[in-house]
Amino acid sequence: MRVAFSFYIYIVNFYKMSLFKKIFSKEKKETLDKGLEKSKTSFFSKLSKAVAGKTKVDDDVLDNLEEILISSDVGVKTTLKIIERIEARVSEDKYLGTDELNKILREEIAGLLAETNVGNETDFSIPLNKKPYVIMVVGVNGVGKTTTIGKLASQFKRSGKKVVLGAADTFRAAAIDQLQIWADRVGVSLVRQEMGSDPASVAFDTLKSAVSQNADVVIIDTAGRLHNKVNLMNELTKIKRVMQKVVEDAPHEVLLVLDGSTGQNAFEQATQFTLATEVTSLAITKLDGTAKGGVVIGISDQFQIPVKYIGVGEGIDDLQVFNKIEFVDSFFK
Repeated sequence: MRVAFSFYIYIVNFYKMSLFKKIFSKEKKETLDKGLEKSKTSFFSKLSKAVAGKTKVDDDVLDNLEEILISSDVGVKTTLKIIERIEARVSEDKYLGTDELNKILREEIAGLLAETNVGNETDFSIPLNKKPYVIMVVGVNGVGKTTTIGKLASQFKRSGKKVVLGAADTFRAAAIDQLQIWADRVGVSLVRQEMGSDPASVAFDTLKSAVSQNADVVIIDTAGRLHNKVNLMNELTKIKRVMQKVVEDAPHEVLLVLDGSTGQNAFEQATQFTLATEVTSLAITKLDGTAKGGVVIGISDQFQIPVKYIGVGEGIDDLQVFNKIEFVDSFFK
């Protein structure tokens, strides 16, 4: 009888957890829909004008579509790639109607994203065989770098991970103080030194502290200066080298944070940082306040670096794991 009752409780709890996941997924999707609303409205209003009075996808429609994609910050190279793919489909079907253009665009953009962003992650997970898992975060000042670190720390802690932050952006007192605020808010430890200290020294101390605490995740903030690429490269290289004295293969991830609202400027930042260090993942922020959401597609394709996170709101839960299927679905909904 006791076994039967225990099984009943297990089934009830399993059902509750499944229901919670469905509700959470629905809420997350609604946030994504809302976050991409400006980008979607801008894009499709332009597209509607481009195909007005047209029944067939012809050269004029494709020329207009090319202009729309570029003005939506998809980027020239990625735009040309999309147009070429659509042209190939038009050549196979001479009477391809404009009413099918949305469907074709959706398929081709999803295909491009699939080439870079492997899988469809839905949670903030880290490899189990790396402890501590070290993430070095790079990006210029003002892109939402510190906020992204704070939101990441919150998500990792919520999933049961022990998190340690390192304030290695020692060139701005505000950066250290802001990270302290996030650490206090989330309830994780922060390793910091005085403004002007050696960033590599902060990174070294952070990893030593994380190892002693048996932490699961370490997130290192770095200075967001781009005035001299050589200096930036040397600084990031030094931070990596010093961290490897504590954790042999650190950092396990170099996360570049980009402000999606800056459009083409985000492409330039990505170019500079990928030349300065080996970027392994991207976070694109502030998508909710802009009509430039197409930048996600272009940067992902052009740099062949996975977009791992996107920011679609100011709330602590509005940093989402990037899911290409949900992104395309929200954009073309």
